[in-house]
Amino acid sequence: MTSIISKQSLILTTFSLALTRLSYCSVTYSNIPSIANYFGTKGRYEEVNPYLLNNITLVNKSLLIPTSSEGCKPVHVTAIIRHGTRYPTVKNIKRMQRLYDLVINEASNDETWLEEIKSSWKMWYTDDMDGKLVEKGRDDHRYLAVRLSKLFPSLLSEANLRNHRIRFQTSSKHRCVDSIEAFQQGLHKHWGLEEVWYRHEVNDELMRFFEHCRGFVEAVENNKTALAEVKKFKEGPEMGDVRRKMAQQLNVPYERVTPDMVEAAFFLCAYEFAIKSLHTPWCHLFDLNDAKVLEYKNDLKQFWKRGHGHSINSRSSCVLFHDLFNRLELAVQHLRLGQELPEAVTVQVGHGETLLPLLSLLGLYKDPAPPTADNYSQQHGRSFRTSEIVPYAANMLFILYDCRDGPRVQFLLNETPVRFPGLTSETEVPLYSEVRQKYRELLEGCDAQKECEFGIRPQHRGHHGNTEL
Repeated sequence: MTSIISKQSLILTTFSLALTRLSYCSVTYSNIPSIANYFGTKGRYEEVNPYLLNNITLVNKSLLIPTSSEGCKPVHVTAIIRHGTRYPTVKNIKRMQRLYDLVINEASNDETWLEEIKSSWKMWYTDDMDGKLVEKGRDDHRYLAVRLSKLFPSLLSEANLRNHRIRFQTSSKHRCVDSIEAFQQGLHKHWGLEEVWYRHEVNDELMRFFEHCRGFVEAVENNKTALAEVKKFKEGPEMGDVRRKMAQQLNVPYERVTPDMVEAAFFLCAYEFAIKSLHTPWCHLFDLNDAKVLEYKNDLKQFWKRGHGHSINSRSSCVLFHDLFNRLELAVQHLRLGQELPEAVTVQVGHGETLLPLLSLLGLYKDPAPPTADNYSQQHGRSFRTSEIVPYAANMLFILYDCRDGPRVQFLLNETPVRFPGLTSETEVPLYSEVRQKYRELLEGCDAQKECEFGIRPQHRGHHGNTEL
């Protein structure tokens, strides 16, 4: 399905961008909660790239290792992007409401932060918000579009947009559609155009492949045992200590503070900061050690549900993997024939659940020992940290270069170079042929239909609520 909206005024967009510049100028590092780097999938993109706090459109072109002086030029970019900052889902809003009711009706101490919650903070999240994109989320994508345009001016160009050489694909979820429209707004604003038109395709088979993979749905999504490590950790000593401390601070019985309430308070701190740039009094309930425990709990969930925990998690992304490499291969063929590439840029907007399985399939962020409920103390140096990998507006950039010695490929995660694992060369921009050889088995196999049937196991199943990222 293609959506095209012509001649949309950019007045409101320009106003929003101006306001956002002011808000960024007003945000100081002292306003940032000390635990902001541990919010996991609820974290701001700026915590991954803090230099953006000083200049939201700053880019570092030195990241693009092959320069024209070395006989290389970028000829194609595929960008796979998570939607921007959003409201909580209904499930978390209801948890927050229960926590708020407990604090208002039962909590008591002499701390200023508690008095501030009781007298000034109001529960303003409502069920109708349910995961919708917020204005900050639109700005996440508007400014990302500007930065990518500055990084690849010959590819993300007005001419390529007008000539249909930039392709936009998105998940059907409103937060993704709104994000890809905001991305296009950012491009138009960057080029100084007074009018904006949207052109994008909705493709859930690509951007929500996990819904279309029966093996994943049955073996993981609806399987109560698939996340056994998460359940065990929630009931374990580390979470127990955080619960106990929180109960003491609120002066309520321990049993009144459930693991879900602890997480609701942590999420309130995260959402208030991500959405409004506020250091809310809810953040005072947690210190760094508490935040690390709660981040680990979230990482456990994502590892076992979307990452390396079960093979079907990554194999469910085979369809997106082949979509990417088919596009790169087609581009390389055009280069060999001396022809113009049909697509200069492909922008695909999805979810954290879209990025994490593909990253896992590529062999990235796999630690020597998997995270479990029992090895928290050994996991402090782990590479699988969702706070750093999939904050709001997380992005995977695959850049194809035409070089004198052949096509080369570079991978950036969140605008930072990442090496493909297991290659013999030390360069961050290996030959395309070397990358294809590395993933030869996946390219020759990894059939989405077969993988998603093979992944089914006769395990106990149970329904889980909406836990989308």
